[in-house]
Amino acid sequence: MEQQISILWVDDEIDLLKPYVIFLEDKGFDVAITTNGEDAIDLCREEPFDIVFLDENMPGLTGLETLQQIKTVLPGVPVVMITKSEEEDIMEEAIGSKIADYLIKPVNPQQILMSIKKNVQAQEIRSKKVTSDYQSEFAKLGMKINDAQDWDDWVEIYNSLIHWDLEMDDMGSEMEEILKMQRTEASSQYCKFVARNYLDWMMGEREERPRMVQDIMKEKIIPMLDNGDKVFFMVIDNLRVDQWRMIRETLSDDYATEEDEIYSSILPTATQYARNTLFSGLLPSDIKKIYPQYWVDEDSEEGKNQYESELVGTCLERFRKKYTHSYHKVNESSFGSKVLNNIDQLLKNDLNVVVFNFIDMLSHSRTESRAIKELAADESAYRALALSWFNHSSTSDFFKRLADEDYKIVITTDHGAIRVQHPEKVVGDRNTNTNLRYKVGKNLSYNQRNVYEMHNPERCGLPSLNVSSKYIFCYNEDFFAYPNNFNHYVTYYRDTFQHGGISMEELLIPFAVLTPKKMVM
Repeated sequence: MEQQISILWVDDEIDLLKPYVIFLEDKGFDVAITTNGEDAIDLCREEPFDIVFLDENMPGLTGLETLQQIKTVLPGVPVVMITKSEEEDIMEEAIGSKIADYLIKPVNPQQILMSIKKNVQAQEIRSKKVTSDYQSEFAKLGMKINDAQDWDDWVEIYNSLIHWDLEMDDMGSEMEEILKMQRTEASSQYCKFVARNYLDWMMGEREERPRMVQDIMKEKIIPMLDNGDKVFFMVIDNLRVDQWRMIRETLSDDYATEEDEIYSSILPTATQYARNTLFSGLLPSDIKKIYPQYWVDEDSEEGKNQYESELVGTCLERFRKKYTHSYHKVNESSFGSKVLNNIDQLLKNDLNVVVFNFIDMLSHSRTESRAIKELAADESAYRALALSWFNHSSTSDFFKRLADEDYKIVITTDHGAIRVQHPEKVVGDRNTNTNLRYKVGKNLSYNQRNVYEMHNPERCGLPSLNVSSKYIFCYNEDFFAYPNNFNHYVTYYRDTFQHGGISMEELLIPFAVLTPKKMVM
């Protein structure tokens, strides 16, 4: 049985409003009435009302004075101000006091009803609408998953799945479990699609494959510079498309979206490979051949991404571009503030590359910290935590500052991440890498049916440690675990966010170009 919505109506002429009260009670609402602010505040102390209708012009405590005290007693209650006055200063003061709505007398019953629906029942109404809409689309989306043949089909499917994920966030929709099952089916089919086509993508012509990280500098960044644009190239490590969709909303006040597409990372979907490829415009095996001084193998203890700045420079040189550029990596808030304080110097460059590592740090912290794991307990919370970082860190200040400048803002990532659930046993020697989603080595033992094998890495643009080295990759939500101390290992890593393997969340990544709205006007 649904809980009855309780309403408090405060008006010194409440007797004239009896027809309204009867109308609301007939609709199933519980309505309490009072004629003055003092009594209204006392009633709020006694009962947690769902909504308050408050007359602005009353003897004794005014509506605005009553509003302030009600907000102290019931901070979260929506208050709808009703007034005869249309004076701008009264409206502004009421809005500044965080009223939920503002109605001008004379009001009619339908206005009151709509205000209740908007401020109290909106979540329930939206949930029912989303549930109904998804039910209508369920079969169509299922057919698209079954019939998907090419890259564009999978981008459309992934966009649809993300749309419904975001629509159902925090709504408690009864269709959430159905959506999860449909997403699981889509993920399985997508992994088969990648397994069938990846080698051809790596060996074929550009026209025969999707845009991938090795194409971004050549096909996107350099053409912008050649067109006379100045560019801030923002790479948010581990950024997923669903997280980007939420961050995009926060930027919409200051930026117009010029481009927004999904393209592909490479295997392994790991920073050492994907980000070095993004900046150099070369596949890892080519980086090792052409610039061996800038490539670090898996078995080396040296940092794997310490030459990113140099790789950006080599890419510009290879295309004979003399654009001034800079490179910065933001690992914590203090670094972000330092970059922000140096903004005037950066604005002299044609290209500025900035890497933000927070989301990647968040995923690793979630593995190692119980507190962070509880804060990011599920996909929705993980998205929310990433958005909270963006809104409350120096990164947000950085974007607000750039909104005043004539720069193109490119936002992308090198790979995404997936929440892993199912262990897949693997045995390797002491030189085998530690990543949970892929392994590279010469003595690997595993279930061949459950992994993607890459026996000749060079054909897929990957360097080999030795002649017999091969790469193996997990599909979907699987992760590799060693038989030794298996149960402890699985318990520790299950339900953590990882990257390196094959999934929509890791391979399908965002690319967006934003233009400051002040420059467009």
